[in-house]
Amino acid sequence: MDDSELLACLAADYGDLRDAATTVELTTPVPSCPGWTVADLVTHVAEVYLHKAAVIRTGQWPRDWPRDWPPPGQAAEAPLARLGRAYGELRTEFSVRGASAPAPTWYEPDQTVAFWIRRMAQETVIHRIDAELAAGLPVTPVPDALAVDGVDEVLKLFLAYGSVNFPGGLARMPGEHLAGDDGLDTIVVAAGRTAWTVRPSPRAVSVADGGSDQPRVTVTGAPQRVLGWLWGRAGDDAVALAGDPAWVGYLRRMLEAVTQ
Repeated sequence: MDDSELLACLAADYGDLRDAATTVELTTPVPSCPGWTVADLVTHVAEVYLHKAAVIRTGQWPRDWPRDWPPPGQAAEAPLARLGRAYGELRTEFSVRGASAPAPTWYEPDQTVAFWIRRMAQETVIHRIDAELAAGLPVTPVPDALAVDGVDEVLKLFLAYGSVNFPGGLARMPGEHLAGDDGLDTIVVAAGRTAWTVRPSPRAVSVADGGSDQPRVTVTGAPQRVLGWLWGRAGDDAVALAGDPAWVGYLRRMLEAVTQ
C-alpha cells in the first residue's frame, strides 16, 4: 500500500474507533484486551499517537518511554479529548514532514516517517476492532489490502525482526521451542492469495514471501481473519488450520513474545 492509502485507512479507522468508544461507558470491558476498559483502550491509543508525534517532531526517542509516559500534566485530560488532540498532532506531523522525512523508529532498516504512517494505520485498525467488540457493534470490514499489509508487517517486522532485535526476543516466549537449530522446519501463513513462509529456530525467526513444501502447519483464510488471528483478535475457528496442532500453539507463543 502507498502512503496515501494508509493515511486514508488510518483516518477511517480512527473515526470508527472514536465513534465506537462514544457509544458505551468508558468503564466497559474490552473483551479482546483482558483487564482493559474502553477508557484504557482510548488512553493507550492516544498515548501512542502523542509519542509518535513527539518522536517525529523532535527527531529523538524520549528516554521516559514507556515507563513515564505521558508527560506530567496530561494524565488529567479526559480520554476521548486526549484521543482527538493526539490524532490531530499525529496527522499534523505526517502532513508537515512528509513520508520520506527522517524519523527515529525501532526498525533499523526504515528510519522514516513512512514507517510510522504504516505502523499507526495498523495499530489503529486493530484497536478499532477492539473498540467495536467492546461496544457490541458489528466489526467493520478491513480492506483486503490493509489486512494483507498488516499480516506482512506482523510476520516480518515483529516476528522476524523482533525475534532478535526486541529486548528479550524469543527468550520471552513461554514453553519450549519445537523447531530445531537447523531452521528447516516451516510454517506457512496465507491471507487470501498471498503467502509467507515462517522458518523458526530457537535463536531467530526468518520470514520469506511465498509458500513452502511440507510445512509443519498452515494457517489460511481471508485477509481480515488471518490478521485478526495473528494479533489474537480471532479464535482458531476464524482460519483454516492444517498440520500439527502443537505447531499452531508454537506460532501463537512466538507471536505473543514479540507483540506484548
